[in-house]
Amino acid sequence: MPDDGLTIRKGWEFDLIFRTGLRVQGELVRLLFLKETGTTQPRVGYAVGKRQGKAHVRNRGKRVLREAFYRLRPWVQSGVTLVTSLKDRALQVKAHEVYYDMARVLRRHGLLTPDWPGARWT
Repeated sequence: MPDDGLTIRKGWEFDLIFRTGLRVQGELVRLLFLKETGTTQPRVGYAVGKRQGKAHVRNRGKRVLREAFYRLRPWVQSGVTLVTSLKDRALQVKAHEVYYDMARVLRRHGLLTPDWPGARWT
């Protein structure tokens, strides 16, 4: 994936969201988000902590989060900056389960646009 400027990579950006963002969670995912003005595209960062497993486990977790958000990104409202993370038990589930849980959480908190067609993995 090329760096398109929409992925959060700087430590200070993560710190800002962790300190001031709204925390919401589903069965498998945790989301921290800020609604900002002046940005056109949603921005996202992926966080999987060292306590959650060895490097290969954390890397798989980040891949699953990226895939789930990639499928939802076209319908996430503009001006939203998100940090997504997985709960411990989500590291063993399939990617489509994380996708459906992330979609539920985003919809419940009004972060998806009204023209969202619904959760479809295929």
